[in-house]
Order: sequence, then structure tokens, then C-alpha cells
Amino acid sequence: MTPDVPLTIQWFVYALTGNEILSDEDAQNLWESLNRTGDLADFAGNVLESLCMGLPVEEQEAWAGQMQALVDYACQQAESGVAPDGSATGEGEGGDAAEVQFAAVEGYGDLPGLSDVMSLSDEEVRERMITLLTSLRALGCSDLHISAGSPAFVRRLLQIERIDSYVLTPEDAQRLNFSLLSDEQIANFKEEQDVSLALEVGYDRFRVCLMEQKDGVAGSYRLVPDQIKTLEELGFLPKDAANIRRLLDYHNGLILVTGPIGCGKTTTLASMINTINEKRQDHIISVEDPIEILQMSYNCQVSQREVGRHTNSYRSALKASLREDPDIIVIGEMHDLETIENAITASETGHLVIGTLHTGNAANTLNRLLDVFPPAQQPQIRAMTAGSMRGVICQKLVPDGFGGLTLVYELMLNTMAVANIISEGKTFRLQSTMATASKQGMCTFDQCMYEKYAMNLMTREAVLAEMKDQTVIAQVNSLWAQREAQAARANK
Repeated sequence: MTPDVPLTIQWFVYALTGNEILSDEDAQNLWESLNRTGDLADFAGNVLESLCMGLPVEEQEAWAGQMQALVDYACQQAESGVAPDGSATGEGEGGDAAEVQFAAVEGYGDLPGLSDVMSLSDEEVRERMITLLTSLRALGCSDLHISAGSPAFVRRLLQIERIDSYVLTPEDAQRLNFSLLSDEQIANFKEEQDVSLALEVGYDRFRVCLMEQKDGVAGSYRLVPDQIKTLEELGFLPKDAANIRRLLDYHNGLILVTGPIGCGKTTTLASMINTINEKRQDHIISVEDPIEILQMSYNCQVSQREVGRHTNSYRSALKASLREDPDIIVIGEMHDLETIENAITASETGHLVIGTLHTGNAANTLNRLLDVFPPAQQPQIRAMTAGSMRGVICQKLVPDGFGGLTLVYELMLNTMAVANIISEGKTFRLQSTMATASKQGMCTFDQCMYEKYAMNLMTREAVLAEMKDQTVIAQVNSLWAQREAQAARANK
């Protein structure tokens, strides 16, 4: 779509092509059939007519519902004044009539400086922030930090790197961090002194967290993946991805995705939801803070709710969801007693519940899940969890030895042995049970790394730096010795 096309239609086509409903060529042909005139309603009606031709009435109604969701999305994104290609237009709030196209960058030196922020107009500051944010993916960064009293810095391959030597003043940091917010969001931040929201700039989405600190305003911008990847694309080995998909066939129970902050839980959760969306016909209610990865309704009806915008809290949304006829409930973060209690109860009453926790391994996950309850209630909760738990996926990102990062994980499935461990509260036995249950589909972190080393996805030095199990370390060294011997024989 060319820049002269209305911004709402540009975003509508972006959503259509991104969800593989139409190709770029088909969208262009439909626009041409309207003689390149008309508004979003005309164009959406044209698209709907082409999709519904010859379909039964119930399928036409389903398409009509999805088109309305895409129209609402396009209108919301167009309000920003930024086109899907990252250019700013005059159609949104505070936009400039001139189109601004940002060039690709190859290194931090190509980024604009921040020392002159106070001399720029509001629109120029906004463009400066858009340039910084849209450059993150090309530079291989996961986060941008704009903080008073510090130079701007990014996180790349888990390491902090400065992109500028200029130390931002409180006024600089406030102008930069406020430049992409609405007046309502700024007022909310000033009242609460911190705010968490999702922001869309061009093709990229960001999870934005602003806070007040001793030197002024600090903002962190987490780059959200631009597409939903399969479990294999995220780094799960094929056999383990198949085991996870089998977990998603259950119609009730509890599945947990755990790990430290920044380990990819959100992308794993999105991939799992997308898998369900493709192979089941159910109602999914997802509660997130904020909504990061947008899920369209394919075979499933997906309802995404954002804490603070569509609901007051996780626990109130979870309690309400039980009256909204869901089949699957997704909880972005389980961090308090009432949320965890409602999640366990929902998993027992005919719902598949998928949630996340910030824990380091499967044993700690179960301890965290159970220890929030009063001692007198724990035997009952252990019995409920032993019966409803389906599995735990605990993951983290580690260096692969080739200059990048790779996903390593442990997978716990609720077998009879695991259920007994949960009900008896003997979680210290869980690690050894998982280590000896590979034929049942389980694996530990060290076993996962060994398999990645065997498949040449990690180097020996990288896996040895992370491993703790002496048995698996011996297996790595044995495999390395075999490879060295084979290489020596080949060189003779």
C-alpha cells in the first residue's frame, strides 16, 4: 500500500496480510477495484464479500466477526499517526503532514544522538524515539532503556551496552519517555508514578514500563516478537515440542510456563495459544499485563484482556472469566494467593488453565505454587494440584557458544510418580524423577543441553559452563572424546 492510501486502510491491510488472510497483491487488487477511493468501511466490505463468496451462512458470519475485529484494530493503530512501515503521517494525533521514513541502521554509531533533545520540537523528539525503537530489531537488541542520570543503553544477548555517551538530564528523559504517550497515559503516570503498557510503532510492538526514580523518569522498552513462532522455531527440540503439544490436547488441568524475566515465556505462551487456535475450536480468554502479542481468532474465539485497561486485576479477571463460558484460560502472571487458588480451582472445574510464574526450575515452581497458601490449607491444595497439574515448562536463555543465545528448558509431565511427589510434598525428589523419566517425555536442563550439544546447536564450552549434573557432564566429555578420535582418524 502506497502512502496516499488512508492510514486506517494501511493498518487493515497490514493485519490481513500479517494473518495470511490475503496476499499483498490481492489486497492491492481489491483497492484498485474501488478506483483507489472510499473509506475503511467500503474496503472492508469489499474484502468480506470476496472472502465469503459461496460460503455457508455460519461461515460468513464468522468472517464478518473477524473483519470487525480487524477494523477495530486498524482504527486503534491509525490513531498513533504512524503507518505500518514506520513512517509518521498527518492523520494521527499530533502527526506532521510530511512523511518521515527512517533509514536502516547497522550499528550504534548510526543512531541519532540525544544531547540536543531539549532544542527539538515535540514532533522531532517523537521521531527520534521512533528511530531508536525501530532500530532495535536490526541491531539484535531486546530492550532499550531511557533513564535520567544515565546514558541511553540497550540489552543485547543478555548484556548491557551503551549506545551514547551523553548522560540524560531529568528533562531529557521525561521528554523522550513522554513523547509517545497520550495525555491520558501521562496523567496516569504522574498519579501512579509508574505505568506498564503496550506500544505499537510501525511493524514493531513494545512492552513499555515507566517509573519515577531518584534522578527522574526511567523507561524500559522491551521488543515484542513481530510474529508468532512455532515451538521448534523458539528452540524446543522436535520431540519435546510434540510432548508440549500433547499437553495442549487436554480439556482441563493446569500447565505452567516458568523462568526468569526475559527468558521468552511470553513468546512460548503465544506459540502455545496459536497451536490451540489452529487445532481446536474453543473459547480462549487471555489476561495479560499488558497485551504484548496480538492473537487473532482463527478456529478459536480469542478474547484478550489487559490489566488496567479492560480489568482491574488478574484475580478479578480470573474470577469473572469463570462466568464467561471459557474453555481455556491464559493468565499472564500468577503472583498472589487468590489468583493461584482460582487458577487451580478453574483447572479442576473443566477448564484448561495456562499460566506463568517467575521460578527457576520445576521443583521451585511447585514450592512457589503451594507455599503461598496457609499451612492448614496446604494438604488440600497439594491434593488438588496433584490431580490437576498437566505439566511444567521451565526455560531460560543461555549463550550457545556460537555468538548467540539458545533456549534451554526442563519439561515436567504429571505422571503417577510426579503426582505422588506433589501430594506428599517431597519436591526434593522431583529432579531425580525427571532425570530418569526421559522415555515418558521429561527432561532436565542438563539433559536438554546435552541433546543440543549432540546436535551441534551448542558448543562443549557453552554447555559445560551451565551444567551441574556430573553424570551428564561425563556424557558430554565422552561424546567430545569420541568426536576428537573420529576427527583424528579422518585426518590420517
